[in-house]
Order: sequence, then C-alpha cells, then structure tokens
Amino acid sequence: MSQLSYKRTNVYEVADEKLMKEIFDYAEGYKTFLDEGKTEREACAYAVEAAKKAGYKPFEFGMKLKAGDKVYYNNRGKNLYLLKIGTADVAKDGVRIIASHIDSPRLDLKQVPIYESEGIAFGKTHYYGGVRKYQWTAIPLALHGVVALKDGSVLNVKVGEDENDPIFYVSDLLPHLAAKQNVRPLGEAIGGEDLNIWFGNVPYTAAEDDKDKTVKENLLRILNEKYGMDEADFLSAELSLVPAFKAKDVGFDRGLIGAYGHDDRVCSYPAYTALFDEPSNEHTVMVILADKEEIGSEGTTGLQCALFADLIDEIATSFGVSSAAIRAKSMCLSADVNAGFDPNFPDVCEKHNSAYISHGAGVTKFTGSRGKSGSNDADAEFIGYLRKLFDDNGVIWQTGELGKVDQGGGGTVAKYIANMNVSTIDIGVPVISMHAPYEVVSKADLYENYLAFRAFIK
Repeated sequence: MSQLSYKRTNVYEVADEKLMKEIFDYAEGYKTFLDEGKTEREACAYAVEAAKKAGYKPFEFGMKLKAGDKVYYNNRGKNLYLLKIGTADVAKDGVRIIASHIDSPRLDLKQVPIYESEGIAFGKTHYYGGVRKYQWTAIPLALHGVVALKDGSVLNVKVGEDENDPIFYVSDLLPHLAAKQNVRPLGEAIGGEDLNIWFGNVPYTAAEDDKDKTVKENLLRILNEKYGMDEADFLSAELSLVPAFKAKDVGFDRGLIGAYGHDDRVCSYPAYTALFDEPSNEHTVMVILADKEEIGSEGTTGLQCALFADLIDEIATSFGVSSAAIRAKSMCLSADVNAGFDPNFPDVCEKHNSAYISHGAGVTKFTGSRGKSGSNDADAEFIGYLRKLFDDNGVIWQTGELGKVDQGGGGTVAKYIANMNVSTIDIGVPVISMHAPYEVVSKADLYENYLAFRAFIK
C-alpha cells in the first residue's frame, strides 16, 4: 500500500514483548474493577478508594484551589469528579476534561416489586437503558444496590456474586412450546413486563393458619431476618439485577476480555488510572465518572446536571478569572465506547469507517443517528490537534462511526459538554455485543485508550 494511504494498525501485529506485557498486566487490574464495580455506586466507591490512595482529598464548595491540589467530589455516591490543578494559567490553558460514565444497562426492581403467582414469588422489574430484552432471560443474575430505611440507615445489598450465594433468574419458554413466540419479531419475543425475577418457591410453614402460608410471606421473613427490612422498605430502595458472570479472558490467546459492563467502564478505568499515573502537572485536569448516561444523562448525577458548570465556576473563582474564559480554552475527550466491527454481522457497518477490534483507541468525530441527529460533530482543528498529539506519543488509534448511515445510531455525553463551549470529541474502546449481558473488548484497545488519555493529560 502507498505510504500516502490511510491504514489502521493492529496493535498485536506491532507490539513488542514489553508492550505485550504492559497490555496484559494492565488488563488484570481492569478485570478486578469490573467485578467489584457492577453498578455505578460500586464503581464510584472503587474509584474513590483508588483516588484516596493516589493522594486525592475530598472537595467542598467554597474551598480555594491552587496549583498542585488533587481533589475529588463524590456526588451522591453515583457520580465522581476528579480534579488535579496544574501550574498553567487556567484562563489561557483551560481544563483537560475526560468524561466517561459508570452506569450500564440492567434490570431495576420496581418500587413495589414482590408478588406471588402459582406458588412462585417474583420480583417486578423495569429495564434500565437500551437492552435487547430476550438476552436477559435464562442467565444467572445477581442483586446489587441499597435500601434506605426510615431510620436514616442505608443497607448495602449484594447477593449472587459469592460462590455460595443464590442467584436470580428470568425464565423463557422451552423450544418445544415456543412456536408462537418464534414467529414474533425478535424485539417483541419478550415484553418488558415479562422480565420478572424468580425470587423463591418455598412457602412459609410456621404460620398457624393457611392464610399466611405463602411463598411471598416466607420471602419477606427471610429479608426481615437478614436485613431487618419489610416490604415497605422497597419504596426507598435502589436494587438492580446484573449478570452474575465474572470478567474472563476470551479465546485461546487471551487477547480479549468478556464481561458485563464494558460500556462504559472500559473507558472509565483508563480515564482515572491515566490521571493517577501521569506525573505531569502543567495542565489542570478533570476526570468525570458520570451516571445516567444510558438514560439520557438526566438528574442530579447525570452530566446534564449543573454540577459540571459549578465546578468550573469554583476553579474560576479560585484563580480570579471568568468561567467563560476557562471553558473557551478547555478540551474534552468524551470517553465512551463505539461498536466494534463484527465479522459475524458485517451488514450493519460500513467497513471503511468502522472501528476494528485490537486496532487501538477509537476516535469518533460524530455520533447521533441518521443525518448526525443529536450529535456533537467535532471540528477538524480539534481532530488535527489530537492526531499530532497521539502520533507524537506513540498512541495507536483509529477512526470509526456507529454503523451505517440509515442503520441506527446512538449518543454520548459529548454534546452536553460541547454545549458549554468546550471543544469535545468521542474516543473509546470498540465493543462487540454492546449492551448485552456479556460484552467483549480487546485488551490492546483498552491499553491504547489508557495511553491516549495519558498523552492528553500531559
């Protein structure tokens, strides 16, 4: 091929022994993060502990910031801001922002979830984010979350992860009786109200009369004995069903990782570890681990919340400059995943402009759907800056878009930050089977994103 042509680089084809070791060693820490942080609360708590070990201190509004400060703001236990104040004039240099999210598609228990039918106790759910509902049946599920009791205490719940724990389950039809289900469109084979969790089937036998000898009563008594809660406590609970699978290497060569929640913890982990590992202190850097991206970035812990602007205001106040000046000079990497090209399903992608597994960090100029609707479309000058930055720092990267023009599409947090007059572009790891209970990524792409974030920070 001519030297004038653009060609993607397969990381594994060019990696020497040293780089291969770095890639595989880095993946082990990421796999631990995945297993310990299956919900946004757990991922936030895990990152907070890592921040403390890296010397970061809690931030409170009104604190005066100065060069060298390393602080974090834990927003309601579900959204984390990490901030390192650099030596450069923030009014002229702005802030280097890396924004990822730590929520993932899942099944949430409804507020009145428990009911009994034909001798089975079930839990009603409402799916969170974009799921293909049929994928959540007939797999082991774990229950994660919190219950806020009336006395002000909060119970942490995690059942289904330990080897000796029970797991939970959503049933599906056996193929022998699924003739009618099989002719439905795939998206209608399982309805939202069919995603009912099997919680138990043993009736309460200690009751003195038949009225109380129900499976639901037994379930409620188990919950009361174990957690001290009653049925009304579900009204103030956030409980989610997530896959009970562990993160595992995929393939004989172990070059891939299968896990729940790559979207978007595969970008969150390299974002905060790059911040902690990069010693350069010239630029002011903000790393965001956001919540609610999968449902539109709404609410107090999503990136449409005023908190982002408030923290920029705090930086501005500390240095006696305007927030507008800081934002105008700032740059943001919206660190979110893209769809990796899957040779099993080539028809949905345009192969010349797709992101490929093991070909490095995936830069996405625009997202949206059909006509770039709902997208931040990054400007050429910012992409030109990043091209030189990554190439000068030996980062292997590629460009990619989310499927064919009329096939579908999606979005990220990029547009919300770009709307604050911050130069923003999407960059992330290509994912196979995105939003499935078990997704796959390349260890090489994970590590190249880490290197890209370090280059951006320094």
